[in-house]
Amino acid sequence: MDNTLRLAQQPEADELLGRSPLAALVGMLLDQQVPMEWAFSGPYTIAQRMGGDDLDANEIAAHDPEAFAALLSTKPAVHRYPGSMAKRVQQLCQYLVDNYDGDASGVWRDAANGKDLLARLNALPGFGKQKSQIFLALLGKQLGVTPEGWREAAGPYGEEGSHRSVADITGPESLAKVRAYKQETKRAAKKA
Repeated sequence: MDNTLRLAQQPEADELLGRSPLAALVGMLLDQQVPMEWAFSGPYTIAQRMGGDDLDANEIAAHDPEAFAALLSTKPAVHRYPGSMAKRVQQLCQYLVDNYDGDASGVWRDAANGKDLLARLNALPGFGKQKSQIFLALLGKQLGVTPEGWREAAGPYGEEGSHRSVADITGPESLAKVRAYKQETKRAAKKA
């Protein structure tokens, strides 16, 4: 995996997301209840605070939980809820260590089809159906991971030309379209 993503809207953070499958998964995990850019810059911040320029699932899983929570809590915090998200990041990394020898790309590398990949993503700690579908769409639309049936498995997030989620963000213009879509969806939900 070596693609340029533009989710954090910071060159160094986006470069890490594009080359590190684990960083992309951690960014997606953090993408809740905070602005998308904040969530997807989190993996870079974690890597820097751990003294490196990449993330290692084995190292994160083995890290002392209190020390890891403190690392995420240091201002500026990695997330609005740094303690609980530190626990989730460590759970995700431990799952990857236990099931994929610490290699995040193992989640999708040999998936039989889109349905299989969606099931693998759903099994990740902290990933529900919507988060899994969005990440599957990101893999297919921007990272070249396109097992047969991936668009169908990604649901509406897999639609070509849509601007629903992080899977569709390639720069400031598409970011604005995704934000507009989300605002309209919220307005419609309030009316209903």
